[in-house]
Amino acid sequence: MNNGVKLDYRKTFVLGLGFLGISLSWSIYNSYVPIFLADLLKDTAYRTTLVGFIMTLDNIAAITLQPYFGAKSDTTWTRFGRRMPYLLIGVPIAAVAFALIPYARFSLVSIIIVVGIMNVAMTVFRAPTVALMPDITLSSLRSKANGIINFMGGLGALLAFFVFSSLYRADPAFPFLVTAALMILIVVILFFTIRESQKIESSEDKSVGIVQAMIEVWTDQDKSARNMLLAIFFWFVGWSGIEALFTLYGVEVWGMTPDQAAFSLGFFSLSFLVFAIPSGFIATAIGRKKTILAGVACLGLVIAALRFANPGITLQALLLIGGLFWALVNINSYPMVVDMTSGVRTGAYTGLYYFFSSLAAIVAPPLFGRFMDAFGYQALFPCACVSIIVAFLFMMNVNRGEVSTISRSIHVT
Repeated sequence: MNNGVKLDYRKTFVLGLGFLGISLSWSIYNSYVPIFLADLLKDTAYRTTLVGFIMTLDNIAAITLQPYFGAKSDTTWTRFGRRMPYLLIGVPIAAVAFALIPYARFSLVSIIIVVGIMNVAMTVFRAPTVALMPDITLSSLRSKANGIINFMGGLGALLAFFVFSSLYRADPAFPFLVTAALMILIVVILFFTIRESQKIESSEDKSVGIVQAMIEVWTDQDKSARNMLLAIFFWFVGWSGIEALFTLYGVEVWGMTPDQAAFSLGFFSLSFLVFAIPSGFIATAIGRKKTILAGVACLGLVIAALRFANPGITLQALLLIGGLFWALVNINSYPMVVDMTSGVRTGAYTGLYYFFSSLAAIVAPPLFGRFMDAFGYQALFPCACVSIIVAFLFMMNVNRGEVSTISRSIHVT
């Protein structure tokens, strides 16, 4: 059991395998499923709109079912633990559905059914998987642990883009089949590695559902949790809008080809991956709020500079720097959220975190697109800057979420 002196890196990396599997599967899903759908809808009016709608099913599930299962896992007690049952049920179903996607790509009805099953199954175990980190990690070590877990998630995305793409060229089914097998292997490793104790902590708090958790956050006299969640929403609006429309902006404004724009955006993801673990150490040393505020402020400056950037080394350098600051923000926000509550509500607050971040991913692209239609493509980065400024203001009014003194009793073997 973590004794609070130092982080058990080996077991944290093992837990990070769960996030690696999630990231790998979604990266492959987002890369190839739109191609399958476009082929099926090639003679259909509004083809791109229909493809886009089907591809939002995961975000719709994320803001509805995912918070529910996160909160539900707080009250699920079995001999396997409280989070593990959701992995044991959700992962195999998701893996089988994921493996069937390339074989269902010849029928619109069949692929929608398979994709629907996969999306629902993923929501069953994603929040419980993430909630395992604060369950088994002392408060003072959670920023470091979250950095490692996000690093593993980044590795999953890199595997999808740089390794599994060759599998796709050999046979479109191969990346789906291999990923499904890895998902099963990962849940087996987690099952035999993580042991959950039913006694979480000494507390008079009781578990609550996701709706009750939302009500409590909004009616609490201390507005820290509400301000934190709104800050998360607005900085995800800022970056999600850029991420969704960056390639289009690059083509229309900078005269880049789509692959050149996508390649440039990769510098942001690369630097985020490299800086994921160091950002956890920085927050441990100087505090989470200071780290996040510095990251948000500097990210806003980078986004403002992008408005005046030209394609090439300058653009790539700005994106490289921006990814570092995004790591300061993204790695430390989730630990702050779960340290605003007790261990019996970790799943519920994990659900709230994903509700606000997923809602931002749904809202941002059409909202920014509307402003770009009204004021021109150059409105992209100013819109993002406004969102970042609003996030900074909310973050300034967060007064809780630093390291908690509460100990946890869940352990790993």
